[in-house]
Amino acid sequence: MLKTYYQDELLEAGCDEAGRGCLAGPVFAAAVILPRDFNHKHLNDSKLVTEKNRNDLRTLIEQTAISFAVARIDNDEIDKINILKASFKAMHLAIDKLKRKPQLLLIDGNRFYNYKKLPHCCIIKGDSIYTSIAAASILAKTYRDEYMLKLHKKFPHYCWNNNKGYGTLAHRKAIEEHGQCKYHRKSFRLQPIEPTLFNDR
Repeated sequence: MLKTYYQDELLEAGCDEAGRGCLAGPVFAAAVILPRDFNHKHLNDSKLVTEKNRNDLRTLIEQTAISFAVARIDNDEIDKINILKASFKAMHLAIDKLKRKPQLLLIDGNRFYNYKKLPHCCIIKGDSIYTSIAAASILAKTYRDEYMLKLHKKFPHYCWNNNKGYGTLAHRKAIEEHGQCKYHRKSFRLQPIEPTLFNDR
């Protein structure tokens, strides 16, 4: 079971992002304030939770949270300001949208840009340690996956229904064949596809 809070005086909001390493689509971020006694046996880093459990947890989090919000930065802005700044900006936008204002931010990872005058703590692998960060991870991931499924209907050849914009072999092969579309991050370098056969030297 995850830890339910970092300290016992200030109102905490957990923050996390999804889609930072993708070749296409926006980066999403979520901010979540949970009741201090909230926990669930399946709650964890979204990458360690099955799709069904993620979707079930999303509903539970949205019904139970004191406040939650999700925001995104699109691929064009990612190309302009870079993915790190875009991730932080998405978190800032999510925090802006919270109906209840937190007194402390718990950030997944080791870096963050100050949000106004609010104190924050960066926690490496925080989404597998604290419930509020894990909840933010679940919301960011499920909202982004849902968005990429909608984009998949417009551009099915990139297989975004399976890879969600990450640089899988199928996705990179589709880019090689069809080129990039308007949702691709043009500033991201494509890894070359390794040949399966090699000529003798």
